[in-house]
Amino acid sequence: MSAADEPLRTPANPAKRADARRNEKALLDAAASVFVTDGVDAPVRRIAAAAGVGMGTIYRHFPTRADLVVAVYRHQVDACAEAGPTLLATATSPFTALRQWVELFADFLVTKHGLAAAMRNDPDTFTALHALFLDRLVPVLDEILSAARKAGEVTADIPAYQLLRAIGDICAGAEMVDPQYDARRTIRLLLDGCR
Repeated sequence: MSAADEPLRTPANPAKRADARRNEKALLDAAASVFVTDGVDAPVRRIAAAAGVGMGTIYRHFPTRADLVVAVYRHQVDACAEAGPTLLATATSPFTALRQWVELFADFLVTKHGLAAAMRNDPDTFTALHALFLDRLVPVLDEILSAARKAGEVTADIPAYQLLRAIGDICAGAEMVDPQYDARRTIRLLLDGCR
């Protein structure tokens, strides 16, 4: 358990707990956004500015960069998992939901690729996070793919795990500057090939 979990598990009063959760979510959203654009080694002051908090607030919740990266990782896994059913219910078609979910997943992968470096001194936590990733996201993608197949929008019989791995491979290294490589375009080609 990271230090980030502690304030949420043992609050002094319920009102403060809800406020602390909102603040932590805003901080994690800001950190995730900064990680997507600047990588997991982005300065803490940039994250604090994006979240509208002081650097002390970040260090109070996340004493180390690894604590922050792990919390963002868990937060993004939860966001991807929760987005699947919402997108299926609100998108114009299951294939549109698939595209939107994959875009969210691709943003998440930028953070995930930086996780290994941030967790090099804690391989057990890294292994547990990878298991969480698979346990939460494979069923969500499987549900979206099943809906798209049922609607006749996807004919390829690609398993959800295989598609996650393919998208991960496409995104590997995408955070490096290469003006000739567009991971999102390649992902669109992959999804179009499933139609």
